[in-house]
Formats: sequence, structure tokens, C-alpha cells
Amino acid sequence: MASNIEIKAHLAPGQAEGIRKEALARSRRPPELVVQSDTFYRSLRGRLKLRVLGDGAAELIAYERPDRAGPKHSSYVCAACADPASLHEALSRSLGVRGVVEKTRQVIWVGQTRVHLDEVVGLGSFLELEVVLGADQPAAEGEAIARQLMKAFGISQQALIEGAYIDLLEERAQGSPDQSGPSVDPSCRE
Repeated sequence: MASNIEIKAHLAPGQAEGIRKEALARSRRPPELVVQSDTFYRSLRGRLKLRVLGDGAAELIAYERPDRAGPKHSSYVCAACADPASLHEALSRSLGVRGVVEKTRQVIWVGQTRVHLDEVVGLGSFLELEVVLGADQPAAEGEAIARQLMKAFGISQQALIEGAYIDLLEERAQGSPDQSGPSVDPSCRE
């Protein structure tokens, strides 16, 4: 099972461009723009989503990650999917759909970290860091890398969010107070 150390943070208006410039200055690869639609299914353990990309490629992703602010360990399994429509039908009938998260994601690699600048429909702008851990790499190393990048990108503890985008969308739909960050306004890609 693959794993990474992850953080998500809500971004203030205009903050994404500064982070993008800083990440590109640290990167050795060109950035990638990805359009994603993630359908989340009800599951007894962790989260399960079918990700369909703008080019039609799809993968089923099962992952477990604690819901807390700050760097957290995430373990995941990804399975390529040749027929996402049929898979969606089967999962919908057997498990039920929690909801759909639609986003445009800029992916910039900084060392072993995927820096995601996300525009999430219905939620706004977010930063996600995924420090991809090597097979024998301790989680503490990944956490240190995430904290260094948070500092370099000017991400405060108050901007961090605990759960997943689907959780924020569900809270918003239920009329709960916004838990996504400060009031000023966040291989397999989990």
C-alpha cells in the first residue's frame, strides 16, 4: 500500500499565485494542469472515490487518513479503471454515493512532494501537499518536509483543514458553519 504525508489548507484570495511561483522556483519539472471529478461512495472504512480525469482516464482510490489539521499519514490503493461508467453504476447500487467533488488542480513537484493548487467547485482555493514516502522512509521525515514547505509557502496553522473536500461540501450542504479555514477564504494522486 502506498503512503504519503498530507496537509490541506484553505487559501486567501490571491495567495495561490505566490505559492505557485515559489513552488515553480523549487521544481525541476513543468507544472501539470488536471481537471478531476471525484465521486465519493459510502464506505465502512476510510474513503472510496472514483476519479475521472478530463481526458477520460479513471481510477478507483481507497484511502485512510485521520481527520485532523496539520501533517497526517495517508495510506492508499489506486486501481486503473477501463470502464468508469459501469464501475460507477455498480458502486452506486451497492454502496450509495456520498457526493461529487469537481476541481481543477495544478500539480507542481517539489522534490518528493506533489504540490496541488486546487480550485474546488463550491468551496474555493486550496493548497494540498502530498509528501510521497519511500518504502522505508519514516513518516516523521515526511512530516518535517511538509512543515518546511508550509513555512516556505506562508501557510498558517489556522488555514489548515481536517477532513476531505467531500466533508466540507457535505457541511456546506447541511448549512453547518464553514470549517475550511479562516474567514478570509485549499503515479496515483490521492
